[in-house]
Amino acid sequence: MLEALGEANAVALIGLMGGIALGLAARIGRFCTLGAIEDVLYGADDRRMRMWGLAIGVAIIGSHAAMSSGLLEGSSTAYLDRVWNPLGSIVGGLMFGYGMALCGNCGYGALARLGGGDLRAFVMVIVMGLSAYFVMSGPLAHARVWLFPVETGAETPQGVSQFFDAAFGIAPIVTGLAIGGLIIAFTLSSAGFRKSPWHIFWGSVVGLAIVSGWVGTYWVAMTGFESEPIETHTFAAPIGDTIYYGMTASGNTLSFSVGSVVGVVIGAFLGSFAKGHFRWEACEDPRELRRQITGAAIMGPGAILAVGCSVGQGISAFSVLAYSAPVTFLAIFAGAAFGLKQLITGFAPAE
Repeated sequence: MLEALGEANAVALIGLMGGIALGLAARIGRFCTLGAIEDVLYGADDRRMRMWGLAIGVAIIGSHAAMSSGLLEGSSTAYLDRVWNPLGSIVGGLMFGYGMALCGNCGYGALARLGGGDLRAFVMVIVMGLSAYFVMSGPLAHARVWLFPVETGAETPQGVSQFFDAAFGIAPIVTGLAIGGLIIAFTLSSAGFRKSPWHIFWGSVVGLAIVSGWVGTYWVAMTGFESEPIETHTFAAPIGDTIYYGMTASGNTLSFSVGSVVGVVIGAFLGSFAKGHFRWEACEDPRELRRQITGAAIMGPGAILAVGCSVGQGISAFSVLAYSAPVTFLAIFAGAAFGLKQLITGFAPAE
């Protein structure tokens, strides 16, 4: 199959399939980062946050099972190979979370909205992808590296499982099963969540989609002859990659990132169409569009500084238990909480 498809097309297809699953989860399962945070803070409903926790737990167990069985080399992933910069995780996470609140969605959520016919999301996707590239490899790249040094090829993998293995001789699979199992047990400790099989199903689908990216790209990297990166779903730089590919396809090749981004849009379209929710929408208030563009322009650089977005750090990095994952996730949560408070209450003094 690999010879017939070609390695670039194969990883793009793997990304496409996982992306479709993620798009369906967003539109049918209502899997959403900002929605989960908003529900917890202002809706007294933690089911979508527990859904997120379930996705993390499933991704951790699945990824560590893959590592244990030789289907994934965790130390080859960017989250474990790059020396962790805590300041980048905190600053980038806060920026991303705040920008997400202004936008009303993260990059993944904006793609899902675009698949449902929301033209405002199209603007957000373009701005976020371009702003991410602006900092990643554009005019501000040198300033980024100077302020937040990037060092790959870490002497020891930057993850909890590998630390316990080196320090205490505990096999990574044991650590992964223990931590992933505890997270799943906590998410299922809520009777209300257990009574919602739809949330459980789609949370599990998201976790498995992350694992499929790791396993699929690792298989292509090990089986093929070209040097394909081992990666899974994240939605900041890949949006920029997709824009770039759209402009240079005749002299460029497909990638996992392009397949993933396109897959989310297709999955979201299918999900919204199936539920009868697809409709074209535009922004009638210029002030709202200005706020969303500003948020997208903040989100893109934030994700680059944090080395991942709410999906990239919040689930994908968590799946290999990278040091950066919980710190970045908390920073994203704090930034989003601050932004939501600003939008909803305007910091008015309590009466």
